[in-house]
Order: sequence, then C-alpha cells, then structure tokens
Amino acid sequence: MKPLTETEIRAAFVNCTKGEATRLHIPRDLAERPWPELDYLGWRDPRAPDRAYLVAEIDGRPQGVALRTAPRRPGHVRASMCSVCLTTKEGGVSLMVAPKAGRAGKEGNSVGVYLCTDLDCSLYTRGIKQVAALIRMRETLTVDERIARTVANLEAFLAKVTA
Repeated sequence: MKPLTETEIRAAFVNCTKGEATRLHIPRDLAERPWPELDYLGWRDPRAPDRAYLVAEIDGRPQGVALRTAPRRPGHVRASMCSVCLTTKEGGVSLMVAPKAGRAGKEGNSVGVYLCTDLDCSLYTRGIKQVAALIRMRETLTVDERIARTVANLEAFLAKVTA
C-alpha cells in the first residue's frame, strides 16, 4: 500500500459524513507505519474503544470505512477466526460492523465482519506478527498467495459496504 496523508484518509470514507470524517481521530504515527507490508491501514480510536477505521486501496484509490465493535461479554474468551486474513486467535478477533454507504446506511443497514481486534491482518498474513503456536494453523499457501487471499477477502467486505 502506498503511504497516505491525513487529508487522503479523511476524504476516503464512504460510510460516514464529511463532518464525521473530519472529526475522527487519525493516527499520529502515519510516517512510522510499515506501508509496504500493509494491505490496508487499520486503527482503533483511542478516545472511543468501540470505534475502528479501515482504509484500503481499491482500484487505485483509497476507500475507508468506519466500524463499530460489538460489545464483549466479560470473561467470555474463545478462539475465533478473522474473516479477512483467516488468522485464528483466542480473544483476538472481534465482530466489527460497518454502516452501509449511501441511503442504505442512512436507513440503518450495516454489514458485519470478524476482524483481528488489533487490525493487523497484513502483518499476520506475512508472518511479521505471530499468534500462539497452540492456535496457529499450518498452511501450505505461499506468502504471496496468502496476501492475495487477504486482499480478496477485504475487497469482498468493502464491496458489501458500498453495494
């Protein structure tokens, strides 16, 4: 992914108003992000822990979605699989919901996806970040094939948000 500026990030959101995009918290460490290893830029809002954001490059242009995490039940931790990178983690995958873009979103329609809670799917896909060996499944795909699968899963989710 090519590095993005704060202005590009704010302009990329498809499922919130321009005012909401202007007010959302953008990470201050954009210059330090490992852009070449990212399939998307994802972050949690430190001021609102139930909010997350994701910006990906689709057809050469950044496309962003605002997400909300489902509340967790205290003491209820189980292994779950991320729908984007297919990483299985104990307690490290969250149901995230994105309002649909346009009129459908204004009418309250949304799309849910199970995502890595830390939004580091790109790093798990490339083996830069690891999960506990107890949970990790052995795959026969190459890193490039895993990257292609992650990108395809991400694009499929974003297509549901914008449909």
